[in-house]
Amino acid sequence: MDIITVSYYAFVCGVLGLAGPRLGRPLIRLVIGGIVGVLAATLLPMVRLGLGL
Repeated sequence: MDIITVSYYAFVCGVLGLAGPRLGRPLIRLVIGGIVGVLAATLLPMVRLGLGL
């Protein structure tokens, strides 16, 4: 993995971690985490394009 990919996922996971306790029960947090992961993976190519990488 390159530094852009690692930084991007670190940011996304960090933000999710901040919101984690407020999101409710473990199953709800798991579903939200999965959705965020899919969205992050889908948006990464656009983020790279926007950064010119």
